[in-house]
Amino acid sequence: MSIVVTGATGALGRLVIDELLARGVPAGEIAAVVRDKEKAAPLAALGIELRIADYNAPETLAGAFRSGDRVLMISGNEVGRRVAQHSAVIDAAKAAAVAQFAYTGILGGPDADFDLADEHRATEELILASGLPYTFLRNGWYTENHTGNLAPVLAHGAVLSNAGEGRVASAARADYAAAAAAVLTGEGHLDAAYELSGDTAWSFTEYAAAVAEASGQEIAYHAVTPEAHLSVLTGAGVPAPFAEILVDVDLAVERGRLAGTSGDLARLIGRPTTPMAVTVTEAVASARAGSAG
Repeated sequence: MSIVVTGATGALGRLVIDELLARGVPAGEIAAVVRDKEKAAPLAALGIELRIADYNAPETLAGAFRSGDRVLMISGNEVGRRVAQHSAVIDAAKAAAVAQFAYTGILGGPDADFDLADEHRATEELILASGLPYTFLRNGWYTENHTGNLAPVLAHGAVLSNAGEGRVASAARADYAAAAAAVLTGEGHLDAAYELSGDTAWSFTEYAAAVAEASGQEIAYHAVTPEAHLSVLTGAGVPAPFAEILVDVDLAVERGRLAGTSGDLARLIGRPTTPMAVTVTEAVASARAGSAG
């Protein structure tokens, strides 16, 4: 039996593996499902088993899982193709008779009513229909979704959103990774769903203030219409379909869909979640170090 992490070379997957190792799981009991063996070489160097497979090639998934494995399927990042991809992984896991199938979905699960949630809802339905012992990790927003786009914010002194005064209960990506490791190594998590989010919901006015505090610059929040936001995003080179998804997410934020603070994340990781301002401060320091280098 192994603990198997799909998408293991991605940002979240690698953090999950780091957390498993930190929790004392022997490297030899961890398997990483990856597409690129060369990219995964650092994992192999740690003694982690590599299982080469591709969500887009169902035939490669036949050897990805073993009977009794505890599996974390990290959702694919190709919006519009994920239901088919996830279905292939679910079929392979069922055929292998895995002991646990954890899935990183989205906050709200079946009640999430925005476009980005559609494929997550469909995937949960497929998992339920499969009969696999499941754990739904309904991840809320990563603070890094915003701090990863700091360069234009710092350059223009402005945070732009069509979320109005909506609030986001985000947490650091590492917090969500720790939760995944907790359910993969603990007991009592089968056939359970967790609504994972940060302890405190913040507004974009507060986010702009945190960036200002960390950078020493004047940073203003500009609430714009969805149409204006879409124009800015596409004008900056964001592909129109993805820009439309981002605008729709902001509308969901305005409706309060990413503001829930159930406390599940803090309970699973055994500590408070990482405050937004901490992640912002780290990101500003990193951005400045990078520009200086």
